Amino acid sequence: MHYRSITDLADMLQHNLHRLPRDTDLVVGLPEGGMLAANILCLLANVPMADLESFLAGRSFSVGRTKLDPATGAPAPQRVVAIAVTEEGVAHARARLEAAGLDVTLVAAYGPVPDLPEADLVLETLPEPRIFQWSFMQHPVLEQACVDIDGVLCLDPTQAENDDGAAYLQFLASARPLYRPTRRIGTLVTSRLEKYRSGTEAWLAARGISYGRLVMLDLPSQAERIRLGAHGSFKAEVYRQSEAPLFIESENRQARRIAELSGKPVLCLESHRLLTAGMLSAEQTAAQPGQPALRMAKALARGLLGPSRVASLKRKFAR
Repeated sequence: MHYRSITDLADMLQHNLHRLPRDTDLVVGLPEGGMLAANILCLLANVPMADLESFLAGRSFSVGRTKLDPATGAPAPQRVVAIAVTEEGVAHARARLEAAGLDVTLVAAYGPVPDLPEADLVLETLPEPRIFQWSFMQHPVLEQACVDIDGVLCLDPTQAENDDGAAYLQFLASARPLYRPTRRIGTLVTSRLEKYRSGTEAWLAARGISYGRLVMLDLPSQAERIRLGAHGSFKAEVYRQSEAPLFIESENRQARRIAELSGKPVLCLESHRLLTAGMLSAEQTAAQPGQPALRMAKALARGLLGPSRVASLKRKFAR
């Protein structure tokens, strides 16, 4: 699974700005996330933008003066770039733009391969499955995923609210919603204690949040939960034993723990990264000075030169 954040999108558009037609003077945002990409792109290129419906109706969000044809004094033809996040958005718009007789450069920010019949330009190759920060709560994977509650579906309780008593009961009833899913969630996995199930279920029902299972931590008290420090390991074990392809966790430390123990990907909303056990292991190796790097260099040398050539060089420099 691949993940891209809003920061990733902005950086990618910045680095690909030179690939757009040099005389672009209007950016059109297409469906399937294209308005976000268009907003960023028009700011980077310093040109006006429009949504697809407005553009087809001959309207745009104008900035500054309209370009004029020096020969006639009439508005000059526009060089238009229409952008969607994925190839699906481009495909949906192409027929309508062609039917209107409009000459538009169609851009897919991300595509499964570098060249697509739907798009004139693909900015970054990004194979399926893929998930984006701006639409993860709409993604079909949500229906099979494990999802945390506090910090994801609602704000975390404050220290004062998290008293395992009357204040916490009030929090359960009035927790402020955060990310709002538009799909049924496969499994909710939370470190909330089992004794708070009824309050949790009531809050979820009141917000219209649909889910398959609700798995809670079966311990007698918050003090016992803190003593055991079982937040990440509990979630990891539920995730590991499930067929879920993704865990969505709010807190970075727990997300790393879940990824390490489960061996499966975790979307961390604190860092906006998709964490995997392999990635975390590579980061640990890279952080260790000296020996790991030396071992990697030796392995590379053996691969390039072959064992016999490496042995010969060792004998030569040992003299």
